[in-house]
Amino acid sequence: MTKMRKFAVLTKAKVAEVHEGRIPELGDNQVLIKQETCNICTTDFGQWLGLREHQPFPMAGGHEGAGIIAAKGKNVRNEINIGDHVAVAYDYCGECAVCQTGRTSECKEVSNPFKEQNDEGYYGHLGFATYNVKDANTIIKMNPELPFSEAGFLEPLATVISGLKRLRVTAMDRVVVIGAGTMGVLNALAAKAFGVEVIITEMMDKKIEAARSMGLNVIDIKKHNPVEKVKELTSGKGADAVIIAVGNTKANEQALEMVKEYNGRLLLFAAGYPSPELNVDSNLIHYRKMELIGTYGADISDFNISANLLNDGKVNVSKLIEAKVPLEEIQKGYTIASTEGSYRVSVLLQ
Repeated sequence: MTKMRKFAVLTKAKVAEVHEGRIPELGDNQVLIKQETCNICTTDFGQWLGLREHQPFPMAGGHEGAGIIAAKGKNVRNEINIGDHVAVAYDYCGECAVCQTGRTSECKEVSNPFKEQNDEGYYGHLGFATYNVKDANTIIKMNPELPFSEAGFLEPLATVISGLKRLRVTAMDRVVVIGAGTMGVLNALAAKAFGVEVIITEMMDKKIEAARSMGLNVIDIKKHNPVEKVKELTSGKGADAVIIAVGNTKANEQALEMVKEYNGRLLLFAAGYPSPELNVDSNLIHYRKMELIGTYGADISDFNISANLLNDGKVNVSKLIEAKVPLEEIQKGYTIASTEGSYRVSVLLQ
């Protein structure tokens, strides 16, 4: 087996290169993954655009990958075998206080690849690498019939699951999702899979058409005032909950207006750069018993639910793949991914 691997690196804003290095040695509790694809997410192309100054260079990023187990350490559990199709969850130690309570995304006992360099001087998860070594506790088995590009949605869908759990959605709820980008559509599809009545708002014709083709009820905000239309569709009551899947001030303002009068819930799902404003009177929250809920990342339980939804076809993400590009054309991939209106670009690693 080869001892070398290729991987994509952001060396500075607007510059993505393909580098080569040695594959790390395999530990007793680790697996070697022959990575097939990795999708370019908002975090990735945001740094490529130069909009995330808090993220350092050189960044060997990517974390929406999927592949095949090529080798396993001697202590890896029997359920994980060579040839399995897998995707990857977040690193966690499994032993600290937060891990023991299931909040694995808050684990601080593992290194932070966005702040600490690896032995070769790179930051990042090396998702855009032909081979990667990962701890076996982060490996999630995927349906071998699921295309690798779709299996790569394990992580973004897991973050959606985490947010929906915090929002406490039920089949009795009417939920509005603001924004039909990749993450907005994922929120809507997951909520729908849980039996929730979902409305999604959008202004771009391409995204409106895509969302409707996936069976979603879309408000075209070029034709309708989204707040008035939500009130109309909910018999004047407003939404039980609003998921803000666009990181801007206008979306925050609309959410405050379209949520129901009492006991409404707002989930601030998306970050924005520069930071959006949230102008709300604290008395309004007080008297209306309103909840403002933040969400970020996902715990291992969320990854398992995400895998089940993808593996069983309950959430179909096939229409959220904008394009596929080979690793050698990673610069082109970033250009497509950062174009307004694009969904995920899948980088082919083999």
